[in-house]
Amino acid sequence: MAWAGLGLLALVAAGIVLTGLPAFMVLLTAAGVGAVLAVASDTVPLALVAALPSRLVNLLENDLLQALPLYVLMGVLLDRLPIADALFRSGLRVLPRSPAAPLLAGLGLGALLGPMNGSVGASVLSLSRAVNPRLIARGVPPPLRHATICVASTLGVVIPPSLVLILLGDAMLSAHTIAVTATGRPDRVINTQDVFHGALAPAGLFFAASLIAAWWASRGGADAAGFAPRETVSPREIALAVASVLALVALLGGVAAGYIFAVEGAASGAGVLLLAGLISGRLRWPVLGPALADVMATTGALFALLIGATSLTLVLRLLGTDRLIGDWVVGLPGGEPTVVAVVVAIIGLSAFVLDAFEIIFVVVPIVVPPALVRVADARWVAVLVLLTLQASFLLPPFGYALMMLRGTLREAVRLGALVRALAPFLVAQWAVLAVVLLAPWLVHLGETPQDRSRLAPGTLSPQEVDDRLRQLLPPPADMPAPDLRP
Repeated sequence: MAWAGLGLLALVAAGIVLTGLPAFMVLLTAAGVGAVLAVASDTVPLALVAALPSRLVNLLENDLLQALPLYVLMGVLLDRLPIADALFRSGLRVLPRSPAAPLLAGLGLGALLGPMNGSVGASVLSLSRAVNPRLIARGVPPPLRHATICVASTLGVVIPPSLVLILLGDAMLSAHTIAVTATGRPDRVINTQDVFHGALAPAGLFFAASLIAAWWASRGGADAAGFAPRETVSPREIALAVASVLALVALLGGVAAGYIFAVEGAASGAGVLLLAGLISGRLRWPVLGPALADVMATTGALFALLIGATSLTLVLRLLGTDRLIGDWVVGLPGGEPTVVAVVVAIIGLSAFVLDAFEIIFVVVPIVVPPALVRVADARWVAVLVLLTLQASFLLPPFGYALMMLRGTLREAVRLGALVRALAPFLVAQWAVLAVVLLAPWLVHLGETPQDRSRLAPGTLSPQEVDDRLRQLLPPPADMPAPDLRP
């Protein structure tokens, strides 16, 4: 029945692409079909399938999931407050007049607001409203406008503390725990903070490469952008932009450095935005009511997707599909780079039919644990998976950022022209992925010996030595109290 699980995965891919149904409905349907087949064929006892409710309860008790609605709330509030517009206009004022200035300002805005938006969809909506009209005013052609907004909306994926980073960090923690348990290695299991730290250098590389790609792509547009008048920015907008930059940098830096937990950072950001909107009068009830409804709808969709993916992965484990795939991955010839390249390729192919959240919830729990059995560096694997997920948003023609932007702007842009405009950014993206694949040390910059997720063979940390000594020593016998009388 392990092969039946592969059929379920094919059914999921076909259902998402061909039916247009929500992904969680397709996942739950596939899980139900698999459970019926497993019980009807006497492969799995009914009592094991009945373990699903307790599995879901344990899943939802994860404190890290509190960050989901908070990040969604931040994205919705940023879309309804004038922060994005003030930042973009101030950026144009600071940058020298050149064809690339609007594109660079848009990318900078994506790097600042992307991690706070919480999702690529929220970033696309925010940047479309703040950036697209100003790119039109400067004569930027539609394909390049679309490409710039799409790339800017995905920058928050790799810059901590994004929603994708949080969910991937939690998935990697589970996958690494399974691998360490299976091998008995004395590894320290990585956590979300390790993924944050590992992603910093690659994220910086990709942002710098995106700026260079934007400059390269804009070389022919000097007639419109290069001689546009200086942006007029009011002192109030400048003050708002400066305060926003300082607050965002402090918050993002605090989370990335480990001084602020991801949930605390999300709560602080959402609270500050909500308070600022109420004080300024921008969030009166006619605006706040629909905004909160959007937050609840988006959060519900994410949790429904998580429940559907958890149900399917449980059925796949009961059928033995995870062991089948694990045996294939563990038995791959070659060294660690080969194994990681195969896993990255699988995730990249999955991106043609699944979005990043579905990949994190469905694909990562299946293919990453056996990869970590073979590969020593869990942080390296996590960052490569992250970069592949980020690339999946821009893959033509079904990349989520591309589809979301086309539905938002409703502009007719030929696919060939859009691919040509995206080409410099795609080259930069895959170049960074290749560099990280060939240079694992990039994800360990600034790492202390205590943070290493992989210990040297045969070595134990002092805490682990103490724990093992306590396990080996017999419990102390009850000793009578000494008689201290003379």
